[in-house]
Amino acid sequence: MTLDNANSRETPQGVSPGVSVVLPILNEERFLDQGIKAILAQRYDGPLEVILALGPSQDRTDEIATELAAQDSRVVLVQNPSGRTAAALNLAIAASRYSFICRIDGHAEISESYIAAAVQTMAETGAVNVGGIMAASGVGAFERAVATAMRSPLGVGAARFHVGGKAGPADTVYLGVFEKRALLAVGGYDERFIRAQDWELNFRLRQAGGTIWFDPDLVVTYRPRPNLRRLSKQYFEYGRWRRAVSRSHKGTINFRYLAPPVAVIIIALSLALGSLVNPFLFLPAGAYFLGNLLGSFLIGKDVKEKIILPAVLATMHFSWGIGFITSPKGLV
Repeated sequence: MTLDNANSRETPQGVSPGVSVVLPILNEERFLDQGIKAILAQRYDGPLEVILALGPSQDRTDEIATELAAQDSRVVLVQNPSGRTAAALNLAIAASRYSFICRIDGHAEISESYIAAAVQTMAETGAVNVGGIMAASGVGAFERAVATAMRSPLGVGAARFHVGGKAGPADTVYLGVFEKRALLAVGGYDERFIRAQDWELNFRLRQAGGTIWFDPDLVVTYRPRPNLRRLSKQYFEYGRWRRAVSRSHKGTINFRYLAPPVAVIIIALSLALGSLVNPFLFLPAGAYFLGNLLGSFLIGKDVKEKIILPAVLATMHFSWGIGFITSPKGLV
């Protein structure tokens, strides 16, 4: 699909610009209601609309979305038959009316000043995308452990949108508020990418001369996966598609992205050679697992987290690394 038909409404002088909040929605019954209500409760004095691009959900998502649209005329529903995130976002952008695009997920929740602060920061910095902290927050012991891992360098490296840091230009940010003209100029989201669409889009925006700006005061509550199986699938896909991005855009890989696949290779070799050649060669694998246990003990907030975290961290590291290593050349 194309975004050529997307248009923007002129904003009268002295009135805050209109913002279209776009969300790809698929099987989001757990948190959709509270997430949309947080958007509608924004302290923002400009026009606002919320566009839900509905994929083929297998739960009560469509029913909840329909109820939300009936309760508030600012909620607009569009259909996304493919269920794919990039396609959903492009469909929502094409249906949008306003000059700024705020990209949110159905399992995320923004603070009440998020949009106003982002629009102000864009005006002050001239950035084409402004985003902030992916503040993972779980329900239950397992999700809380995942949230702790996702907000620690031990789990995800030193990316500012995970662990925080100073405001300033960045390679990428979590979600974000975009200048619509800049989005249209680069062709919107690349629908070939099942994952890593945000990173890939921000790369093209930077290549076109735009600035991506990280602001730690912009906080988005993110809900982690509820079990190891779904967490493993998530991180496997992250690694798989991050490698696909690196093939499409040469020179975009750094040590943070290479650390998990390198660790997987070293640990696999250590276990194999330790078994076949010399037990001394178990040392690299042993060092990883010992470090994992120690790190979990240090970052875990309570006994349950300290017990669960070793499995969570290992799942995130190995799944991402294996996904990266096995990513097929023909993926994109």
